[in-house]
Amino acid sequence: MLLGVNIDHIAVLREARKINDPNPLDAVPICKLAGADQITIHLREDRRHIHDNDAKVIINQSALPVNLECSINEDIIDIACELKPARITLVPENREEVTTEGGLDIKSNYEKIQKVIKKLHKHEIEVSLFIDPNKEVIELSSKLNVEWIEIHTGTFANIYAMLNSGLANTHHTIKDLELPKTELKKRLQTSIKEIKKATKYAIKNDLKVAAGHGLNYQNVTLISDIEGISELNIGQSIIARSVFTGLHTAINDMQDLIKKA
Repeated sequence: MLLGVNIDHIAVLREARKINDPNPLDAVPICKLAGADQITIHLREDRRHIHDNDAKVIINQSALPVNLECSINEDIIDIACELKPARITLVPENREEVTTEGGLDIKSNYEKIQKVIKKLHKHEIEVSLFIDPNKEVIELSSKLNVEWIEIHTGTFANIYAMLNSGLANTHHTIKDLELPKTELKKRLQTSIKEIKKATKYAIKNDLKVAAGHGLNYQNVTLISDIEGISELNIGQSIIARSVFTGLHTAINDMQDLIKKA
């Protein structure tokens, strides 16, 4: 199973003080030496962390393939086509969100997404769609002729967090946190089953499967144990651990957990 390391949070740290350090580009050779398979970055419309120049130098200088996450905004897609990363992962984007809160609404935006995919393919960029584990959405993704889907694991990660620590992402309500453990355990198993079924169905539809969002050192083995998932994209937890252990060690620790599964 491949590991893509999302280095956005290095830029988050830089932007906290609006200075030049730390530079996310400096993480790329460390990721390579540590055995990561891919660099993932998200060029957001509000440029809250990764900037255009970050994306440019990382894509141009990385010895690892770069997976550029972005919205279907026309201006962003034009930039992506100029930069020509190895892959574009199309994600939903809400200015008010702390982090991505779900998969793409392909059904409501089908024609616009189709147009974007055709444009990216014309520039010889492979495309992935960040989606919820849903049969109908997988069928639409297949119809759009993308190479990859990335299954949104945020729901799974939040249930796991609520079950084990009582904490979850900010978009979950206090009512959610008050659910009994028996109900949370049921929801966790249901979420894992949905991801397994979605993975199997995507492979049947000739799609390669990645997964990501909210994965960390506590919950990753439950996802890396799922047969058919080819790649995990993990960022915040690796960068958070690297503050204490260094980036190389943080990546190796994550890889060890993935390999154990």
